[in-house]
Amino acid sequence: MNKLLPKKPWHYLVLCAIVLSAALGIFFRSSLFPSPKQPVTLNAMLQQIRSAPETWKATEGDVSMLILDMQKNNVAGAAVAPSGIFVTAKSGKKYFIADGSGRFASLALSQYHKNDTDAFPLAVLDKDVEGPYNWRADVGLLLTLSLLGVLLLQGFRMTGGGFKFSKTEKPVTFDDVIGANEAKAALRDIKTYLKDAKAFAELGAKPPKGVLLSGPPGTGKTQLAKALAGECGVNFIAATGGDFSAMFLGVGSSRVKALFKKARKNAPCIVFLDEIDGIGRRTNTENGGPAESEGNRIINQILAEMDGFSSSSGVIVIGATNYPDAVDPALLREGRFDRKIQVSLPDVAERAELFRLYTKKLKAVADLDFAQLGRLTTGLTPAAIAYVANHAALITARNEEKEISMRNFVEAIEVCRMGEKNGSGSALTEAERERIAVHEAGHAIMAQVLGCGQVEKVTILSRGQALGVTLVTQKEDKHLHLKSELEHRIQMLLGGRAAELITYDDASSGASSDLKEASRLALSMVATLGLGDNGTLFSLEALAALNIAPDTKIVVAEAEAVLTTQNERCLETLRKLEGALKQLTAQLLEHETIDGAEVARIVAEAQAEHGERRRTDSPMRSLPAMVPGLAQEATQQAA
Repeated sequence: MNKLLPKKPWHYLVLCAIVLSAALGIFFRSSLFPSPKQPVTLNAMLQQIRSAPETWKATEGDVSMLILDMQKNNVAGAAVAPSGIFVTAKSGKKYFIADGSGRFASLALSQYHKNDTDAFPLAVLDKDVEGPYNWRADVGLLLTLSLLGVLLLQGFRMTGGGFKFSKTEKPVTFDDVIGANEAKAALRDIKTYLKDAKAFAELGAKPPKGVLLSGPPGTGKTQLAKALAGECGVNFIAATGGDFSAMFLGVGSSRVKALFKKARKNAPCIVFLDEIDGIGRRTNTENGGPAESEGNRIINQILAEMDGFSSSSGVIVIGATNYPDAVDPALLREGRFDRKIQVSLPDVAERAELFRLYTKKLKAVADLDFAQLGRLTTGLTPAAIAYVANHAALITARNEEKEISMRNFVEAIEVCRMGEKNGSGSALTEAERERIAVHEAGHAIMAQVLGCGQVEKVTILSRGQALGVTLVTQKEDKHLHLKSELEHRIQMLLGGRAAELITYDDASSGASSDLKEASRLALSMVATLGLGDNGTLFSLEALAALNIAPDTKIVVAEAEAVLTTQNERCLETLRKLEGALKQLTAQLLEHETIDGAEVARIVAEAQAEHGERRRTDSPMRSLPAMVPGLAQEATQQAA
């Protein structure tokens, strides 16, 4: 609907003029087109009906009598009342048709006069007399004229191309874009070309005509395009894939022509096509209809315009998409969008720097731990980090505090990842609360012992769908994972259920999400990574590429064997550290939330005590050594 609304002030003036003209025409309709006057005899008849209705009611008629009189042209006048129809014949006979709401007689009269009539008290109906005022028709006329005016203005805008054109006084540069170092490096030669296009032409070099930025939503693709324009000091024209869609055939391709015409006129410039996957792919199906052919025309026109660029035109097209596979292959070939740049998520150092940037605009305490904030937000985009900073300010205002503290930032991160506190903890029984504490203590101990990351906090306060949370973060982002690291992560995921088995000799449904994630990891190890216990190297992804259905029974059995082995190791570790499990559970029941430092202290004391017993009692092998973090994303284990 927004696409139909006027965009410029003069559009509104034209629309108001159309609506005002229609309203004045309706208001003065009786003066411009006067209706026939009602005969004096009929007015007299109405007065007689009001004063002496019994004159008509003395003779009772029916609808057939009325129809017969109308066919013989023997009706001098008729009046519709709530109780029926008063009819006066030309012969002087008067009769009354009792018709309840007057439905049947009114229908007969309306068919005879070819007029849309309503039954209401004492209205005159006759072929020589004006019928009752039909306000619905005038309102319909007014709405129709208004809609025609809007469509007329839309027609004015069809080929104009309402694209955003900007060249700000204080442009965005690469220094304003934190992270995305690979993408910025790939855009350097584009910057060189836009600053000196003639130098490229003199050398005979052909710069890329188009650049495709792809990556998850919120990673800053639009900001990168603006930064490139700011670095080069050139004009910036922005559009989206949806801007070329219209209700009329041929409009989309004309908008493409208008866009590139504006680009050439304002060269050197950057044309930014956001959500370019919205244009779609060209199709060739039978009976595809006009919508399919219109989509093909739009893409063909874009291809033709990009092919028409010369090496010295000074126009670069930058497309952005979250779904590169949905872009038409013809757009991605060499000579069009021939430079593909992946915009990745920020790493831990870049996330810390983003927090420094956003907190400059906020009233925050001076001793914020940006390194910890970077660890807590693994996997978040710059847009999500901006949301976290803003939500921390909202939490501070809600608590009536003067400055944004570290505690408020951590609370905002937990809201972003897991949702608001749901308050369901008050509905838990004491037995359920104790079991949740045991479950989370098991996760925390295994994470601390195996070095799955840094344990930041453990809580039995419910948040979102989780009844409890163990927050484990990574000091650095990793891209390669060892077999031992994945096995340790599976043990950490199984730690909550194993702790319940050790304490109660019974498991609960709280481990469902843990089992799902552990099963996924085990299946990946044996099916695609070649890290199973039996040494199988064949990857099922090869079968999928050849459209061959794999036999999943074998890989499921191997994954189950991996889970069983890691579960036994997890149980063995927790039995040795049962004292730490009990102590950590008691701490959670008392304080509800404890930080990672307390977890490390309790586990360290239990390990030291167990080590002394091991040296004096039995020659059992030592516990697994500490290893680097496993996952790229912070782990929240839910009960």
